[in-house]
Amino acid sequence: MTVFTILWKNIKWRFHNKLTIIITLTQPVLWLILYSAVAGQTLQGTEIGNYTAFILPGLMVLVSFSVCSSSGIMNYMLKAEGSFYRILIAPVQRTSVILGQILEGVLCTFLEVGLMGLISLFFSVRFHTGISGFCIILLLIFLTAFFMSGICYGISLILPNEMVYESVMNAIVLPVFFLSSALFPVDRITGILKILVSVNPFTHVINSIRSILLGKAVSGRELVFTICLLLLMGGLGFCFAAVRLNRETDL
Repeated sequence: MTVFTILWKNIKWRFHNKLTIIITLTQPVLWLILYSAVAGQTLQGTEIGNYTAFILPGLMVLVSFSVCSSSGIMNYMLKAEGSFYRILIAPVQRTSVILGQILEGVLCTFLEVGLMGLISLFFSVRFHTGISGFCIILLLIFLTAFFMSGICYGISLILPNEMVYESVMNAIVLPVFFLSSALFPVDRITGILKILVSVNPFTHVINSIRSILLGKAVSGRELVFTICLLLLMGGLGFCFAAVRLNRETDL
């Protein structure tokens, strides 16, 4: 029950600060529109077909990054209000505090991914997936957001203020995003870039979501590997957040 109490408190904070939803959704939507208009014309006649449908999975992951990063900023605002410290001295399990924070980022991610999916329909994107494929996509997005929320929460407990936090998150998120298969095919990439893209776990997430959305064959082994990898990363992210929160309490 404590988890849902904290979750509800964070949700109310999010909708009281609606600008955080608008800002985190604006960049991916702009990319969806601009890349569809510019790169879509450039790549006409290639095997990609509908470029909007091609980049949509990558932008879904980018939305998750943005939302979870803004969840970290929430900590600084709660500290300024004093409510963060009131929760720490309350008889509440630290795991409940972390889960409440993480699940808020996950739910907001689902909200913004859903809005982006609706917007993509105006760009002739058609989803070729059934109920099972839709559930797998939800699972992949959930695990991605769970991991990112845990990492962002932990990092926000290390850095001194939101300006430093935003700079560090941009330095992490943007290279990870661009060194993936989010925006362009990676079949012809060679050398060190090929290695970096291949070892990026979000490349596998994006490829799996893309294959399911476009109705292509999905390798069961690849899908299981991706899910297991995200489960491991999510567990590590949660442990990292727990360690940082315990240190915050010790202070």
